[in-house]
Amino acid sequence: MKLSRKNGLRASAIGALVVSGALVLSACGSDDNTGGADGGDKKTTAASNIKCDGAKGQLLAAGSSAQKNAMDLWVKNFQAACEGVEVNYQPIGSGGGITKFNQGQVAFAGSDSALKDEEVAESQKICKGGKGVNLPMVGGPIAIGYKLNGVDNLVLDASTIAKIFDNKITKWNDPAIAKLNPGAKLPASTIQAFHRSDESGTTQNLGKYLSTAAAADWKHDPKSKSWPAQGGQAANGSSGVATAVKGTEGSIGYFELSYATSNSISTVDLNTGAAAPVKATTENASKAIAAAKVKGTGSDMALSLDYATKAEGAYPLILVTYEIACDKGNKAETLPTLKAFLNYTVSEEGQKVLAEAGYAPLPAEIAAKVRTIVPTLS
Repeated sequence: MKLSRKNGLRASAIGALVVSGALVLSACGSDDNTGGADGGDKKTTAASNIKCDGAKGQLLAAGSSAQKNAMDLWVKNFQAACEGVEVNYQPIGSGGGITKFNQGQVAFAGSDSALKDEEVAESQKICKGGKGVNLPMVGGPIAIGYKLNGVDNLVLDASTIAKIFDNKITKWNDPAIAKLNPGAKLPASTIQAFHRSDESGTTQNLGKYLSTAAAADWKHDPKSKSWPAQGGQAANGSSGVATAVKGTEGSIGYFELSYATSNSISTVDLNTGAAAPVKATTENASKAIAAAKVKGTGSDMALSLDYATKAEGAYPLILVTYEIACDKGNKAETLPTLKAFLNYTVSEEGQKVLAEAGYAPLPAEIAAKVRTIVPTLS
């Protein structure tokens, strides 16, 4: 990553839209576990403010593959700070994570969409005396990645994206694409469109964006985590779609921005109706996420996102990943580790590392609310 890019990300991370204040970056990969006790079971490392708060043993979790790269950082830092703790996160997709959570197989699930009413009802069987709640933890842009030799900059709008993924636009030199990219040398080759094969909150958020910003062209159920359209090719997980796009000339697909960055995949600029097309960046995603409204009640922090914003520099194709846990009725043996880990991920320190990894930290107001909820989990 170039130095100028890092500086831009750091500026975003400390701006008004995200967590502010004095941030202490935990040492990724540090082997220094010599920090002393901070009263009782509270341990910290010399290089970190992570509090272990009685964390011990193994913590199982599963879900969103979009947050995998963020989770990898969090797990690495947390395990370095808390000796003897293992956090095992399986990036099997939001749908799979929610299924495992509601079957009592994992302590928490990662999901790129909030629980549906029927999923909340089902969670009450596992959360004795309580229910599953949505705790927003990380945001970011869903990148539309592509591989097209000779085309370094590609602009698309919601309507064109909808028609491509709905198999209505099948050639790269289609007039709709050409109109958005004057002067580009677009080939007459067939578009190879890739989508997720597994149930995915990323798919659902793409559907919500297309249903909102291109309602006339995307008639599919915006609540579906399964791919709803005909045609195209399927791959498992965000990593699978990214790998397929990287290896296929004339391809296009969707995945969290960090997968595009780590695989050096070109990404589409969105024509939103603003003065200029908007790039998929953490800064631009933060501008859109900052307008989110809390629609959940009590300990539930489900958010309502504005997918149709035309604000200058706001990238509307976004997702917010939730960690889903029981508000009451968590297993006693994993509760201390669950709370300690989530306390870290939503902390100023945990949010700080997100910008370095191509994610958008939570807006300060939302992060502050989540920080008050995690300690109340029981």
